[in-house]
Amino acid sequence: MALVTISKADVEHVALLARLELTEEEKERYTQQLNNILGYMEKMNALDTAGVEPTAHVLPMQNVFREDAARPGLPRELALHNAPQAQDGMYKVPRIV
Repeated sequence: MALVTISKADVEHVALLARLELTEEEKERYTQQLNNILGYMEKMNALDTAGVEPTAHVLPMQNVFREDAARPGLPRELALHNAPQAQDGMYKVPRIV
């Protein structure tokens, strides 16, 4: 597999799409940094991962949810106690059209 590289023109194109104004120094620096990242990815691609199971997380994870149990809810009067306005057992809010 051939080594993929990023050119300064690629960086300028992405900067244009992202509406970024980059100085010449920034363009050179980003070109170098992106090529370093791609070089590292080439090293990763060279590793033999045939016997490695794909994972979403480095560490094994499991859900730690509590059991779902029904409980009595808050009484309506108590829920509406601090409401600025209530009517017929419901919150009264301004009409928005």
